[in-house]
Amino acid sequence: MFPITIGLNHKTAPVEIREKVSFHPSEINKALLELDALSALNGVVLLSTCNRLEIYAATPEVELGVSVIKKFLARHGKLREEDIDQYLYVHTLYDSVRHLFRVVAGLDSMVIGETQILGQVAEAYEKSSQLDLSNKIIHAIFQNALAVGKRVRSETQIDQHPTSVSYTAVELAKQTFGDVQGKSILILGAGEMSALTAKHLVASGADTVLVSNRSMQRAQALAEEFSGRAIPYEELDTALAEADIVISATAAAHFVIKPERMRRVMEQRQRRALLLIDIAVPRDIHPNVGELEGVTLFDIDDLRGVVDSHQKAREEAALQAGRILEEEMGRFVKWHNSLYVVPTIVALQRRGEEVREIMLKSALNKLGPIDEKQEKIIRSMANSIVTHLLHAPIANLKEAANTSQGHLYTEILQNLFDLDGNELSPHAGWSVHHAASHHSNQS
Repeated sequence: MFPITIGLNHKTAPVEIREKVSFHPSEINKALLELDALSALNGVVLLSTCNRLEIYAATPEVELGVSVIKKFLARHGKLREEDIDQYLYVHTLYDSVRHLFRVVAGLDSMVIGETQILGQVAEAYEKSSQLDLSNKIIHAIFQNALAVGKRVRSETQIDQHPTSVSYTAVELAKQTFGDVQGKSILILGAGEMSALTAKHLVASGADTVLVSNRSMQRAQALAEEFSGRAIPYEELDTALAEADIVISATAAAHFVIKPERMRRVMEQRQRRALLLIDIAVPRDIHPNVGELEGVTLFDIDDLRGVVDSHQKAREEAALQAGRILEEEMGRFVKWHNSLYVVPTIVALQRRGEEVREIMLKSALNKLGPIDEKQEKIIRSMANSIVTHLLHAPIANLKEAANTSQGHLYTEILQNLFDLDGNELSPHAGWSVHHAASHHSNQS
């Protein structure tokens, strides 16, 4: 089985594409079961956030595994394979592990060191485990990755300052208006992103926070937590007419605010300026809304250009985090290779002993009667031949065990000496020919 990762994120695909292939939380279990039903996959985790969609899987055939996942994503997003392929990246073997380590550490996020991704990865892994869709490879990789993410955050200052999409959205509002004090701010949605947005708004001095959600109960709970005011979803137009800033983060599968609606709202506002920040994926606000007079619209991709006062500190912490990742990657490679190397050495020595005994028995039978001293000399010579013959392969294999190619040398030896790879490899192997064929294509 080989670990693979296929996905897209804010760096490879615009929000217009990401929203097509995103999964609503209610869809993820069904998607996982559909992926598990594909014969090319054995073990799968689906990570879907506002800025990335990634499928981690174990597969006996790398090319086939990658192909079926690409087809799955194309079907889900109602896109042609050739259209989605340009936005996808593929990682295999150790590159897949290294990529996950970077993700959990927050080094691959739009906001370096963001705090939500570690929990999101843990939740994705937990969902897979609950459905019994994980295997030894998935467990090993994700348990190591989560430990790495925790270590990075405990040993660096990468998350000592607010780091999230919600925080960056509030920073964008402050940079656009100069200040949020005295502004009426409307939050659409009542989930985790909305709660973080409200938290950062209050910390920035906002004194009027309105919350609107399809569930009035959830809107009230969030509004009460931050001394705000809940707005019935049916009265959203009234709230839009009142607000100076709107930050939208619902889980809706369609546009919540369309041009026709905002045109009526802006007439009611008498074209008074309105800032809309849409951090939802799929987007909540139709892009044509931004063309209306008096409206300034930003979507989640616009947050990439926002620079906050803590950015330099996070970048410095990211350098330290990168060193930790390489250290942890080295440990993982050494650990993984040891799973193959020790059993292979034992099996190789056993094979040498088997051959020695077969040859000795044949030679002694042909020689006929010999004395004890002569037999001892012959046996000693046979032992020396086997020991000297295996010395170099074993020494080189031990040395290779500390490199990223250790498991490949192991399986080469298994093939050359006809050792039983299925018994020797705890995870059923990351084979030589597949690794070699994909090495140059990893991105």
